[in-house]
Amino acid sequence: MFYRSNSDGNGGETTWCFSQVKGTLEDDVTEADLISCVEFNHDGELLATGDKGGRVVIFQRDPASKQCVPKKGEYNVYSTFQSHEPEFDYLKSLEIEEKINKIRWLKRKNQAHFLLSTNDKTIKLWKVSLVSERDKRVTGYNTREEGGRPRDPARVTQLRVPTVRPADLMVEASPRRIFANAHTYHINSISLNSDQETYLSADDLRINLWHLEITDQSFNIVDIKPANMEELTEVITAAEFHPTECNLFVYSSSKGTIRLCDMRAAALCDRHAKLFEEPEDPHARSFFSEIISSISDVKLSNSGRYMMSRDYLGLKVWDLRMETKPVETYPVHEYLRSKLCSLYENDCIFDKFECCWSGDDQRLMTGSYNGFFRIFERSGGGGGRRGELTLEASREAAARPRQPLRARRVATTAKRKKDEISVDCLDFNKKILHTAWHPHESVIAVAATNNLFLFQDKF
Repeated sequence: MFYRSNSDGNGGETTWCFSQVKGTLEDDVTEADLISCVEFNHDGELLATGDKGGRVVIFQRDPASKQCVPKKGEYNVYSTFQSHEPEFDYLKSLEIEEKINKIRWLKRKNQAHFLLSTNDKTIKLWKVSLVSERDKRVTGYNTREEGGRPRDPARVTQLRVPTVRPADLMVEASPRRIFANAHTYHINSISLNSDQETYLSADDLRINLWHLEITDQSFNIVDIKPANMEELTEVITAAEFHPTECNLFVYSSSKGTIRLCDMRAAALCDRHAKLFEEPEDPHARSFFSEIISSISDVKLSNSGRYMMSRDYLGLKVWDLRMETKPVETYPVHEYLRSKLCSLYENDCIFDKFECCWSGDDQRLMTGSYNGFFRIFERSGGGGGRRGELTLEASREAAARPRQPLRARRVATTAKRKKDEISVDCLDFNKKILHTAWHPHESVIAVAATNNLFLFQDKF
């Protein structure tokens, strides 16, 4: 079974096919090689990944591939650098991992590229640019012999102006700012403001506002830490600025709520402007209800009107003008509801899946288990029952380049069809936690352990 989606945002159809895979398809994978975040820049020409070893790898789209018909989303390594190193907090006897939690690109203003990367405690602003090699050679002297001896002035008929030999350009990544010592707990989110001058960083209990030019101080805009930590009932799980309104931001919590805050209302935004929460069905409540309702990621649409949240079992789309309930609900893991007990025992129930919008806000993408990832067509209607797709990032897909991907299905009943896979056969070690969508085209990036899979529209 092949899949062709209804729209690519340009009035055409999308047939997804494998494009590239970055990384080695080997079973022997070290913990440091696992990809921990994926992010396209604003024009989609660069794609950055961070891993648990503290490295950032930037891929650049091949300029020649953009001229091809059909277009090829071929990305090659542009730069690799060590962003963070492991540290040790001697006052708290705490090891600080080098793992890159988030990467965010700044909008390009000149020839250089800038991005923010963060681990649990420290945020860094990196400049990535083409520079000339240091050792330039000056040639063209005619006042000296080849051996270096001065030439006879009588033999020099005219002076020649020396020239500097053009040096080969190389990509250099250099840290421009280091923002540290502002978070007591682990940083889970960073988000650039639309003014391109400030950004926020969020940990479990606080959200700080930074200016990109000031590293030694930040402004605390949200603080939910109780006076007595025994009274703690929720933590912050994700935060993001509004794409166009520089005074608005949202943050989600482990209790399944999302708060919209307006920085114009008060300096400390503990009092939210809007609270988005879906009432819980008392008949469906169980021991796992609070865990599976925790929001792992929240993303505002590119237009700024809608907001998407991901919990353990599904995706919800909210209209910022309606707080009472989501306008769309898309089940992702509904077939795992009967497996929550075993998922709790192996800690998979605590996995934090991310989500992303397509450039036209008409499609949603998020990850799953067994190397599966889900794409939902918002125009399909029916609460996501129509226009949804399960694809797989696997070696089998990589073995069929530029061929339509086979849609995968998970059997929800005892009777399994030929092209379906049983829930009991899912590999929960193959998790697709991090995904990214090209801002303008039907090109998607999916992180599967240490591999980065790229898929695109065949047409």
